[in-house]
Amino acid sequence: MEEPLLSEQRSELGEKGSEKWSSYQYVGRAGSVIPTASLAGTEVSVEEIRSAAADSDHYPPSIHAALVSSPEPDPTEQAVAYQGGYGGGFGGTTNELHRQILDEVEIRELLIDHVGHRCCWGSRPARTWKIQKVEDCNVYVGTLDTFIEERETIRETEPYLGGKFDGKDKGPELGIWELDLKSQFPVLFIPYKESREIIPHSESIEKCSGCAGRGDSVCPTCNANQEPGFYKENLMTQCSACHGRGLIAHKDGSDSICGSCNGKGKIPCATCGSRGLIKCLTCQGSGSLLTRNVGLVRWKTLSTRKVSATSGAASVPDEVFHRAKGVQLCNTQAHQCTPAFFADSFFLNQFSSEVIADRAPVPLTARVISERHTISVVPVTRVTMAHRSRLFSFYIIGFSREVYLKDYYPARFCWGLCPCLEWLKL
Repeated sequence: MEEPLLSEQRSELGEKGSEKWSSYQYVGRAGSVIPTASLAGTEVSVEEIRSAAADSDHYPPSIHAALVSSPEPDPTEQAVAYQGGYGGGFGGTTNELHRQILDEVEIRELLIDHVGHRCCWGSRPARTWKIQKVEDCNVYVGTLDTFIEERETIRETEPYLGGKFDGKDKGPELGIWELDLKSQFPVLFIPYKESREIIPHSESIEKCSGCAGRGDSVCPTCNANQEPGFYKENLMTQCSACHGRGLIAHKDGSDSICGSCNGKGKIPCATCGSRGLIKCLTCQGSGSLLTRNVGLVRWKTLSTRKVSATSGAASVPDEVFHRAKGVQLCNTQAHQCTPAFFADSFFLNQFSSEVIADRAPVPLTARVISERHTISVVPVTRVTMAHRSRLFSFYIIGFSREVYLKDYYPARFCWGLCPCLEWLKL
């Protein structure tokens, strides 16, 4: 009779570890004046969002340069999460602390459920093969989200058909960064939002360049060979029905007068009616254009993600770890985040510095509103199963216990001839 692979001693260690780990659950967060999207492990109440929206009188300044209506950054804005004693850095106590408590029954149930979603996979290896080895190879995931606001000015034109317009006589034209967009400001760290705003007092009337203000342009059909700005009226084109003869020939040898041109052999221009001019499509015949400056504003989040995995989990794609649920070791939010500090873990300090150093480049037309830096540890268990001389391994990842198995499973019966293999693509 086989004994469970994970002993009661390991379970006791896991319970002690969870108690010890409770002191690391605290997550620090800066008191932002703008509503903040919920993070994993944090919740923002409705009252906090409403209070923040009511107090949002300004935008945080850019890290690149001082911009219009941008106050100096508050030195107390950086909020660092609490990091107490960690336990010696990478490996050792860390692995024991975040070890998933899984017994043999749970491991087999997870694998059987995973195999059951593949139409041509058999469950016999998952049920009967011996669990040879269970290894803990926890993974550290670091992220840096940079929330930016990008603004640019574009020029729009439309036909001017009369009426009032908002010109510079009504007041000075505002700069692109002087526009007040607090009412349109999104929740922090939203993936993308775009808004358009007409810049006040930027409208003006201009002569249409397409027709030089005449409202008409030269017909490109009957006056195609004329000099620019010149045209001729009453130019006729050859009748396509009688080919300019004015008569239609019949099979019996007789002729009849062409009904299209009434025997003239020529017809008026189909485009302009032989006027020589057509209505200008740019200004719709008015000869004038109404132009204005429009501010195009984009809010978006630039993300930097980094994974530090042991050799045992190196074959798993980073995307799997990024979507897995783990324990958040630090969570800081500020105008510009700095590396986190762990009192007794050189590895985590270095890892946090590497994530910050890989900060996504910010466009010159944008400014940083806020940054968010997190480091999480994702529990990963590598299981090796054996039968005689055959082996295969799979991973149980995160607290959601997602099974990852891609390279080899011994009981496949489709040989690539059915769509089930597409399920393996992440």
